[in-house]
Amino acid sequence: MTDRKLKSLLTGNRTFILGSIIATCIAATPYIFYFYESVPDKKVWNTFLFTYDSQFYNSAQAGVWTIIGKLTPLYLLIIWFFTCRHWWYHALLIPIIMYIFQLVNVINEDLKYVDKHQFKYLIFLMAIIIPSIYLVRARIFNRLNTVDKTIQDLEDELTFKPKTFWGKVKQYF
Repeated sequence: MTDRKLKSLLTGNRTFILGSIIATCIAATPYIFYFYESVPDKKVWNTFLFTYDSQFYNSAQAGVWTIIGKLTPLYLLIIWFFTCRHWWYHALLIPIIMYIFQLVNVINEDLKYVDKHQFKYLIFLMAIIIPSIYLVRARIFNRLNTVDKTIQDLEDELTFKPKTFWGKVKQYF
C-alpha cells in the first residue's frame, strides 16, 4: 500500500511540475507578443545571430510585429493541442496549419500578400479532419445511445494517452 502512495505522490509531483511549466509558458505570452518593441525601427536589424532586412515595410519592427502576430496564436494553439484531453482536439490542426502557412508566407515573401490564398490550401486538410471528427462524434453518440455510459467514460475510452512527450508527438506522425 505504501508503494501505491509513493507512486501516486511521484505522479502528482510530475503532474504539478509539468502543469507549472505549461502555465508559465502561457503566462509568458504577453512578453513574447510585445518582443517587437525591443526591435529597432530601421529597415535592417543586425544582431549577433542574424540580420533581418524588411523589404516590404521598410521597418524591422513592423516585420517582427507581423511575424510575432502569427507566431503567438500558433504557440498557444500548439500548447492547447498537446494538453487537450477532449476527443475533438484534432480540429485544432486546422488553425495550427493555417497559422503555419501564414507564418511561412510572412517569412518567405516578406509580408507580401500574407492572407490571400491560404483557404485553398486548407481545403484538403479540412476535407480529412472534419469528416474524421464527425465520425468519432457519431461513434461516441452511437455508443452513448446503446450503452449506459457517460460522455466522459466514452471520451476516456477513445482517448489514447501516451506516457512520454515523444510518444505524444509520434502519435501524430
